[in-house]
Amino acid sequence: MLYTKSWIDQHLEELTPWQQSAYLHFSELMCDEEHPYPCVPGKQGFQTDTLRFGFAEDPRKEEATDKLVSLLKQYGGISRDTGKYASLVVFFQSEEIGGSVESYQQIFWDLLNRVHRLDATPWPDEIGKDPHDHTWEFCFDGEPYFSFCATPAHNVRKSRHFPYFLLAFQPRWVFDEINSSTAFGQKLKKVIRKRLVEYDEVDPHPSLKWYGKEDNYEWKQYYLSDDDSSMSKCPFSHMHKKIKS
Repeated sequence: MLYTKSWIDQHLEELTPWQQSAYLHFSELMCDEEHPYPCVPGKQGFQTDTLRFGFAEDPRKEEATDKLVSLLKQYGGISRDTGKYASLVVFFQSEEIGGSVESYQQIFWDLLNRVHRLDATPWPDEIGKDPHDHTWEFCFDGEPYFSFCATPAHNVRKSRHFPYFLLAFQPRWVFDEINSSTAFGQKLKKVIRKRLVEYDEVDPHPSLKWYGKEDNYEWKQYYLSDDDSSMSKCPFSHMHKKIKS
């Protein structure tokens, strides 16, 4: 259920037509040198076969919840062996959804909440349980992740546009060397921000800040609006009692 770039490149015809379409769109995005995608680690992860890929059903359906739970469980067990630019990219069968940026936002948070309810592993002690705490990060099976969402509805922020509903989960440990306290992290941030402005042709969303800073809230970065607005309250609800999947 977890795929590598090299496996898909060699067995593309074994995937369903929509899965082939989603992967080929992503590959084109990552390989476009004329308009390079802003996320440098993502591009390098793709080119070095560090990323892992999964496919799931319509994100509004419980089948998609179960599939994402399974993918995250598998990925948590192998992510540290894949390389320093690790990420899990999940494509969802979403051709029939349609709708606005706001409606996809609801779909995103509903899915994340459903997945969380099926997580039987205790929340890590060092990660805040309240999304309005600057130490909060989405966790699954004891692993903190930065989550990224792209949708067909995004048009202004081109970096958040994708023909299919897409989620990426980047393990928090990836940022150990990419943060505000390292020279490499500070340099990389400048490069990414410059490329982001060139790619989107608008200023970066004001919610894009460093993890751990007291004025930063990770949940606001997971799903960006097409304008500069943000939700006033995070839709994520921490469950103290978990239901085993």
